[in-house]
Amino acid sequence: MVALLGRRAVVLGVGAALACSRTDSFAGNVSAPLPVSPNVHLLQWDLGMQPWGPGRAVVVVPSWAGPDDRFPVVVALHGRGEAVKAPSEGALGWPRDYALVRAFDRLRAPPLRDADYEGLVEPARMADTNAALATRAFGGLIVVCPWLPDVHPAATADISAYARFIHEVLLPRVRRETPALATADATGIDGVSLGGILALRIGLTAPDAFGAVGGIQAAFGDNPAGDWVTLALSARVRRPNLKLRLLTSHDDYFHDAVTGVSRAWDAAGIVHDFADVVGPHDYVFNRGPGSIELLFWNDRALHERA
Repeated sequence: MVALLGRRAVVLGVGAALACSRTDSFAGNVSAPLPVSPNVHLLQWDLGMQPWGPGRAVVVVPSWAGPDDRFPVVVALHGRGEAVKAPSEGALGWPRDYALVRAFDRLRAPPLRDADYEGLVEPARMADTNAALATRAFGGLIVVCPWLPDVHPAATADISAYARFIHEVLLPRVRRETPALATADATGIDGVSLGGILALRIGLTAPDAFGAVGGIQAAFGDNPAGDWVTLALSARVRRPNLKLRLLTSHDDYFHDAVTGVSRAWDAAGIVHDFADVVGPHDYVFNRGPGSIELLFWNDRALHERA
């Protein structure tokens, strides 16, 4: 099975396309220390054996919470580079390897600068984000980062076991043990590449569980855009005010596929946010625009709903 990616004329098998580039030396550095921040606590959870193997998650919790403060929750699914690591290391994809903790710190202390995006940002987009932060400060999120096994909807139609893990194991524990807002309106799911396609599939299949569903550089592959129109229309019938977002980048493997789904949603009247930003499909993107965009969009979408 191959995907022809339009103007790039790149032919990739699903497995090859999902793999982040390994030319970035940080990608394979599994001994890097945990990030330290005055703004968050990192919780590392062993969630027992699951149908696919060990259940692991890292949970990023704002440290400034008072006794009565509650925060929205976003489940953030990593890319395939982490799916092929040991679960304890793969679960650190967003917090450590994608520099999400640094993005958290910078969103708490704007203005954002070019270096925060690893140099991958158009001045106008950064200016718009800084203006928005000046108008309404970053409110904070609990970011739940479970290890995602190496599965893909194009390879297997059955992701129900992983979806049940999120709904029945992971989110209930988050709501018991962290200062989480325990409502669907205050809960989102998002992810990058492999994690992006799974986040969209899980979120659109169970819209009653989420207030916001997003995908960053989602690995659509050969999946017809019409399938995603059907899923999104059905989700909106069940939850008319569900927030949706698709984000790609100029040199994303899946640029044309993501753009095609966005256009199909537009044609079907499915209101959603869409962005085509600077950057490749690689770890440097995740460490720059990826983490900032994930946090900023979900903070806006979920605080607004909550």
